[in-house]
Amino acid sequence: MTTETLDRPDGLAGQPEFGEVYARVQHFYAHQMQLFDRHDADGWAATFTQDAVFSVPTLDAPVRGRAHLAANVLRNRRRQEDSGEQHRHWIGMLDVRPGPDGALRTRCYALVYVTPRGGSSRLLRVCVMEDELVPGEGGWLTRRRVVTRDDLACGRGTA
Repeated sequence: MTTETLDRPDGLAGQPEFGEVYARVQHFYAHQMQLFDRHDADGWAATFTQDAVFSVPTLDAPVRGRAHLAANVLRNRRRQEDSGEQHRHWIGMLDVRPGPDGALRTRCYALVYVTPRGGSSRLLRVCVMEDELVPGEGGWLTRRRVVTRDDLACGRGTA
């Protein structure tokens, strides 16, 4: 796999290397988000590097490292149990770009659905998620994640 092959989003048709990488990244996100939604704190945290940084506007400061990532999942589980809600994350419109150091830069839309106990599901948040993925044992690991929310970013020149 060469960066030259992957670096042309307009010429990806017929590039089997990119298709394989793209499918693996999609599978990574499907697995990672299902771990998160099941509140598998240690499993989800293990999809990040040891020194990962996770920045999301619902937290006062970025979360750093696997132990704090796992603690955040457990905090979310308690909040959902207390509220009687279930959250589900859906990732789509995935763009994958190779970085100069072998890492991948991804950008996608992350939709968060909420279902209250005994109620109907509704869209809770529309977000943009930007990651830096690095190869790890058995697959990709997230080294850096920045999440922005459309409702908080409106009027700031975001697309």
